[in-house]
Amino acid sequence: MLTKKQLREFTRFSHELALEAGQLLLRKSRKTGTVQYKGRVNLVTDADLASEKKIVAAISRTWPDHSILAEEGAAREKKSDFRWIIDPLDGTTNFAHNFPFYCVSIALEYRDEIICGTVYDPEREELYYAARGNGAFLNRKRISVSKSTKLEKSLLATGFPYDIGTSSENNLGNFNRFAQKAQAIRRAGSAALDLCYLACGRFDGFWELKLHPWDTAAGRVIVEEAGGRVTDFQGRKYSIYDKYILVSNGRIHGQMRHLLNQK
Repeated sequence: MLTKKQLREFTRFSHELALEAGQLLLRKSRKTGTVQYKGRVNLVTDADLASEKKIVAAISRTWPDHSILAEEGAAREKKSDFRWIIDPLDGTTNFAHNFPFYCVSIALEYRDEIICGTVYDPEREELYYAARGNGAFLNRKRISVSKSTKLEKSLLATGFPYDIGTSSENNLGNFNRFAQKAQAIRRAGSAALDLCYLACGRFDGFWELKLHPWDTAAGRVIVEEAGGRVTDFQGRKYSIYDKYILVSNGRIHGQMRHLLNQK
């Protein structure tokens, strides 16, 4: 059974690790690094790999019996109730182009539930975090979602899948509908930070498709602990292993769901 002491320990550990990995990314952002391609628009840099190596090594030393799921392939499956879900650099394309919108995302799953999440933006020195049942915070200050009730007065965020050039399921139709109904849409290039911006009231709603568990694991618990709502496009319970995600302050959720289900 998970104890409050354990939860505090896991949260503190993820804070320290995210800060260390974030500083590593910041140092590497000031240098010329190598870029590899996993697909036409799907990049991986030496910074991704170095950050993941640091995070995985620290978890392995501290909790060698825990499972690990990480974007760049450092997976480790154990017979454990705990699984760390890591994105060592969310916003790799931004990072590779010196566009300063990227982060480290670290979450812990316990018996199929995300119990804590940490997202660190080293460029702005913003540390977002939440533990299940304990609220959401930005640099130790409690945060909450916006109070916007009308879609036409809401600022939304989204992204596009890596197969946008080859798949008909590319989010362009959804983008077009929301662009005509919402106040504005931003496409900044980091789902983890988009979720954190929603959690602290900067965005009012977010939707995306074809994301991976490491894209939303930490951000999900941060949003929910900030009072937001996270579902699939039909309004059903969301899993980080699902294909579709709809997130809002809760007040415009129905309006967003209605547009997403129009044909």
